[in-house]
Amino acid sequence: MAWRGQLSRNLKELRILLCQTSPASSSARAFVERNYKDLKTLNPKFPILIRECSGTRPQLWARYDMGVERGIQLEGLTEEQISKAIEDLVKLGATLKG
Repeated sequence: MAWRGQLSRNLKELRILLCQTSPASSSARAFVERNYKDLKTLNPKFPILIRECSGTRPQLWARYDMGVERGIQLEGLTEEQISKAIEDLVKLGATLKG
């Protein structure tokens, strides 16, 4: 999981949008609860924004250089799939720096 330490090198910002109570956001909430501390420890100055809003569908947004953004819907994904999605976004950021 070396990608966890690469967030600040390959991304400008990571945003996770979720609902505090809906079943659709349960995996996203669990991912945040189990992984936020580790991600912040490895990337202390990197902005990881958790946005909670009642009724919103779980989403993940990555912002790169030059304002480029990529979003992923998290509804129906497991915690492992969410982790893999972030890993893929980090790898994409490395290619965008090109």
